Amino acid sequence: MPCFPRNQHRTAGGAWGGGKAQLEKERRNSGGGHRRNKQNCSAVKQIEKRDSVLTSKNQIDRLTRPGSSYFNLNPFEVLQMDPEATDEEIKKRFRQLSILVHPDKNQDDADRAQKAFEAVDKAYKLLLDQEQKKRALDVIQAGKEYVEHTVKEKKKQLKKDGKPPTVEEDDPEVFKQAVYKQTMKLFAELEIKRKEREAKEMHERKRQREEEIEAQEKAKREREWQKNFEESRDGRVDSWRNFQANTKGKKEKKNRTFLRPPKVKMEQRE
Repeated sequence: MPCFPRNQHRTAGGAWGGGKAQLEKERRNSGGGHRRNKQNCSAVKQIEKRDSVLTSKNQIDRLTRPGSSYFNLNPFEVLQMDPEATDEEIKKRFRQLSILVHPDKNQDDADRAQKAFEAVDKAYKLLLDQEQKKRALDVIQAGKEYVEHTVKEKKKQLKKDGKPPTVEEDDPEVFKQAVYKQTMKLFAELEIKRKEREAKEMHERKRQREEEIEAQEKAKREREWQKNFEESRDGRVDSWRNFQANTKGKKEKKNRTFLRPPKVKMEQRE
């Protein structure tokens, strides 16, 4: 994992007008800054040299280190290839790494080996897709252009302040690490946006599915109601006819009672 200088490079020119003591202080600080930059760059080189060693342990450690889920977003970094590498060179590198980290070759560390192998396989497949490869190259180029723009603005400000336009990124190794840092930041931002977009799309698909299920259940209820309504029609008609017949019979019986002649009483003779 690369390290980055914390303090910007300063020269004795930054102490103009500050007196001899201030000038000497700035010189000492400048010398310390240079030493720290050299130490940082030396540490970075040592890490790169260690990671470049093609041993199973080194490569598995590199591909499964803390934060690897974001470090491994750059397929060129996973395969340790220059962005300008040819397809044949990328293919050759994939074969080397896939053999080194294959779980069958590292049964004493199979879980981490599986994760490392998956990272290598994913990076290789991504670079086989020309569209995906172009996107990765665009991100790397954007990171480089951002650093170049930042350096240009720093120098412009130094010149405006009357100071020598010298910045720490003038060191090729520091510039390289600044580009690496910015590139990884861009890859991470794109990954975060991709996950947010996927989560939003998943939520939308879930909502649509729930609406579809509700519509299907509603249609099913309506079909069942219609079916029951049709099946009970004959029964309802018979019930209505029986009801009408019974009502008619009662009316007729009632009407007949009103038409009965009165009973005639027989006269009794004395």
